[in-house]
Amino acid sequence: MIEVDRLTKRYGLITAVDRVTFAVGRGEIVGLLGPNGAGKSTTMRILTTYLPPTSGRARLAGFDVLDNPLEVRRHVGYLPENVPLYGEMRVREYLRFRARLKDVPRSRRSVAIDDVVERCRLEEVEDRIIGQLSRGFRQRVGLAESMLHDPDILILDEPTSGLDPLQVREVRSLLRELGDRHTLLLSTHTMSEVEAVCGRVIIIASGRIALDDRLERLKTDPTVVIEARGPAEAVRTALASEPTIASARILAREDGYVTLEVKARDGVDAREAASARIVQNGWGLLRLEQRRATLEDRFVQAVSAAALAAENDSPAGSEPAPDDAELEAV
Repeated sequence: MIEVDRLTKRYGLITAVDRVTFAVGRGEIVGLLGPNGAGKSTTMRILTTYLPPTSGRARLAGFDVLDNPLEVRRHVGYLPENVPLYGEMRVREYLRFRARLKDVPRSRRSVAIDDVVERCRLEEVEDRIIGQLSRGFRQRVGLAESMLHDPDILILDEPTSGLDPLQVREVRSLLRELGDRHTLLLSTHTMSEVEAVCGRVIIIASGRIALDDRLERLKTDPTVVIEARGPAEAVRTALASEPTIASARILAREDGYVTLEVKARDGVDAREAASARIVQNGWGLLRLEQRRATLEDRFVQAVSAAALAAENDSPAGSEPAPDDAELEAV
């Protein structure tokens, strides 16, 4: 449903998006993550035809963002981070107005509006003026508007921003339901939101794809932290030679003590083999702890590696990537 091929966006000497390539299939819910200024919002604006790319191609629902922008908009619902609403209009009035602009057939408008009002829990405010609503309700009005024309693809930038915990839970439940009949690309800074809703994660850092994988794969392959009394290199070599252990890395060493991170092969539990190897060599086993990498751990690792790679690729004195506010001003 979404095909992105070497998508690039430059602002003068600044490269905001650098040869980004990925694809999202029908019915997938994909989380788009990245630090501020990484290029997430720029990518989403290109996909929704609000910005033209400098180079590369993007197709949504089979339509190219440059060749068929109107068709792309007919098949895509977009919720920007800062929802542009008409504050002087009432909620249902606004949705009726937007339904006409989105070419929702007259015979279906009332049904479509009733549907999104119910799904976004707007019944109690549907006759109120938008400008008098809380930020959370305004966010839900924006989400309802993006769903009015029943698009094949929903692109949502921080959809739970400003919502209280109960509203967040409701919206997350709604997003999971939407995955049954829509393709979702979801940008957020909230790791728990990605874990609760998404099946796949794409991390953008320094304008490039730093990681693209299924969520369950990112949380497998536990590591074991071992603290032992013995010669550091000898302990590391002994553990690394164990068939069930893929790697052993020294984290710290001091006065005959060593702390190591051990990774097993193919998700095998390495604790028994590691402890047996240490004891057999006459070293003291002081601590053995199994840890599973969290999404936050993988995020930090991917962003750090991407930042280092970008620094090595960039010529001395090149400009740093701007944040979204700076891009808005360009």
